[in-house]
Amino acid sequence: MGLIALYTVLLFAFTLFAVTSGFNYDQDTIRGVNLGGWLVLEPWITPSLFDNTGNSNIVDEYTFCLNQPIQNATDALWKHWDRWITEEDFKEIAEAGLNHVRLPIGYWAFDTSADEPYVMGQVVYLEKAVAWAGNHGLKVIIDLHGVPGSQNGFDNSGQKTSDPSWYRSQLNVDRARAIIQRLANTYKDSTVVTAISVMNEPAPQNTRDPDGMLAVTRQNPLEYWYDTYQDVRHPTKGGGSQSNTMLVVSDAFKGLGYWKDSNLLTLPDYEGVIVDIHRYQMFEDEVSAIWGEISLNDEQIVTCRCQALRRTNDQHLDFACSQGAELRNSTLWVVVGEWTPAATDCAKYLNSRNVDSRYSDQGYGDCARLTGSALLFDEGYKAFLARHWEAQASTFEQYAKGWIQWTWKTEIADEWSYKAGLKYGWIKRIERSANSSYPNPQFCANRVRATSSAPGRSPLYYAALIFLVIFVFCTFL
Repeated sequence: MGLIALYTVLLFAFTLFAVTSGFNYDQDTIRGVNLGGWLVLEPWITPSLFDNTGNSNIVDEYTFCLNQPIQNATDALWKHWDRWITEEDFKEIAEAGLNHVRLPIGYWAFDTSADEPYVMGQVVYLEKAVAWAGNHGLKVIIDLHGVPGSQNGFDNSGQKTSDPSWYRSQLNVDRARAIIQRLANTYKDSTVVTAISVMNEPAPQNTRDPDGMLAVTRQNPLEYWYDTYQDVRHPTKGGGSQSNTMLVVSDAFKGLGYWKDSNLLTLPDYEGVIVDIHRYQMFEDEVSAIWGEISLNDEQIVTCRCQALRRTNDQHLDFACSQGAELRNSTLWVVVGEWTPAATDCAKYLNSRNVDSRYSDQGYGDCARLTGSALLFDEGYKAFLARHWEAQASTFEQYAKGWIQWTWKTEIADEWSYKAGLKYGWIKRIERSANSSYPNPQFCANRVRATSSAPGRSPLYYAALIFLVIFVFCTFL
C-alpha cells in the first residue's frame, strides 16, 4: 500500500508541475468572485430588468428576448452590459485581495443558429473583461453557463424548462463543443484566461433520464468531458504542443466521491483538470432530488423538506466546517466555484421569478431583515454572515484549491453580494501574501475547541446538588 500511495502522490505532483498556466495552481490559493447576472441574466440578481418589462411571463433571458419587442430587449441588454460591470469593479475586486473572477457566459453569445431569440453582443464585454482583468492582475475563468437546449432547466442556463434537452441532441452537443474550441483557441496563449469551465451544473430535471445525462458528459472517451479536455488542453488541431489553459468540469451535483469512483480524467493520461463543486445549503434537498437520491415530485420540490432551512446559525457553521471531509478525499484538484454566506432563500426571485421563498412561506422563519439592503441588517445577522463566510472560506482553502463566491454584486440581495460584504463589514480585505491570517485557517478548529471547553458548572450548582443528595439520603434513611 505504501508504494501505491507514493506512486499516486508522484503522479499527482507531476501533473501539478506539468501545467504552467498564468496562475500557480500548485502553490497558490484561488480566491475569487463570480460576475453573476452580467452576461447571463438572472432574475434575482437584477430583478428590475424583469419587473420593468411589465410581463410576468418573462422569467429568464430566453423569454426576456422572446416576449417583448426585440428592440426593447436589445436596448435594455446593451445598457445593462455597459453599466452592471465596469473596469472599476475589477479594480475593487483586486483591491479586496482576490485573484480570480469567474465569468459566466451563455452559448447564445456565440451561436443562435437554431433561431433562438437571444440578443447577441456579449462577446464585446467578454473581451473587455479579459483586458480589465489583465490591467488589475486578476485571472479569468470563462464559464460556459448555458448550452443549447439547456443542461439543467434552470433559469440561469438561459432557458427555464422542465425538460432540458442538450444531452439528447448531438447537434446541441456539437454546438457547445464548437464554442469551447473557439474559446480555447482564442485564449490558448493567454496569461489572463487561465481556465475554461466547459459547462455549468449539468443535471437532469426531476430525475428525467439521469443516466442519459451522465453518459453524454463522462462515460467514455468519446463524450463531452473527454472531448472538451482535448479541445482545451490541445487546442491546435492536428497535434502540436498542449496549452496551459486549465480544464474545469462540474461535479454535476453528484459529489466528489462519485467522480472518484468513476475515474474521471485521471492521471497519468489527463492533467490540468479542476473539478468545480457548488455548495448552497438552502438548496440541498433539490440537489438530492435531481439525481433521485430522495424522492420529491414537482410539487414537493417547491414545498420540500428543506432540512437546511431548519438549521440554527450554529448548525450552519457546523455544516460548513464539516465539508472538509469530502474535499480532502478528491483525486483531482477541486475549487468551490459557487457558494454564499447567505443561509436562506429569502432573496426575491432566488427560486425563480414568481416563486416565493420557502423559508418564510413554510414557516421556517421571517425573511424580514434577512435580505434586501444591508442597511436593514442588525448587528447579530451581520456577525453571522461574517462567521458563515469565514467558516466556508477557511474550509475551502484548507481542503481544496480555493473558492469563488457567488456573486460580486446584486441589486437588492446584499447577503449574497461580496461587494456589499466589504462595504458593511462581514467580509474583510484579504492580504495577498502567504502569511495572510484571513480567512483564519484555524476558524473551524477554534470553534470546536471553544465548544468542547465550555465553562464549567458554578459553585452554587454543586452546592445545590450536594444539598439534594443529603436531603434524599435523610428522607429515605
